Amino acid sequence: MCCFSGKVDVVADTNIFASSSKEGRQFLVYSMKFKAGEDLAMILPIPTPKNSAEDAVKFINLEKYEAFFDDMNKGFPMPPLSRNLKDKNDAPNTLPVVEVGKFVASFVPAIKDFAKLDKQFRLPEAIWDKTPQYKEFGFAVFKLKKPEKGEQKVHPMAFEFPRDDKKILFFPTLHIHDGSVPEKAKFDHSLFCQVPEAPSGWEESPGLADTIMKVKDTQGIVKADAHIYRKIMKGTFENKDVGVLS
Repeated sequence: MCCFSGKVDVVADTNIFASSSKEGRQFLVYSMKFKAGEDLAMILPIPTPKNSAEDAVKFINLEKYEAFFDDMNKGFPMPPLSRNLKDKNDAPNTLPVVEVGKFVASFVPAIKDFAKLDKQFRLPEAIWDKTPQYKEFGFAVFKLKKPEKGEQKVHPMAFEFPRDDKKILFFPTLHIHDGSVPEKAKFDHSLFCQVPEAPSGWEESPGLADTIMKVKDTQGIVKADAHIYRKIMKGTFENKDVGVLS
């Protein structure tokens, strides 16, 4: 779910990495370019167990490894052509706020908890009627500042979360822009993962992760001695999230 609380003029060059973590948890790293005329929030649904605690998600600062996806992409042959984040001093009954590099982030355990965010960073309530699959989901919310000039490429947003289904790696790819949920959407995505076996239709990196990335700088997110798999989605696709067996 590539979802924004306000109007965005451009969203492009989206990269998402997913891998399993300890105790059935999942790592997710997300990056994209965007252009907007106001501050807003990017909201990512995550399939957390029901009634997860407000500190169930661990946010990870990758500000010092902005080249995370640049390096990851270099490990593959060239592809064929084809945002409450409230102030910390606000009154009680707000969600915990975490500074993650250039972002401010919060975990929203359930849809009802969006009421604890500033209205500027919420979605219209009618959205949830259009997306019943997210009824039991939690949400990672990142506050984004409007670009000072043109498009802005943000450093990777990373976090670790408990999974309701420990067998599936989840990629939030459903598009919700300007309050609409089209049946099909234009994708400009590169998806990456590390799993025991290559998912059908995904490319495998020729070398291990430690031959193409600064694995220590990923803070445990990327496994050094494993290959990376990639799926490029550029064009119009069915508007839905992606999952692969972990």
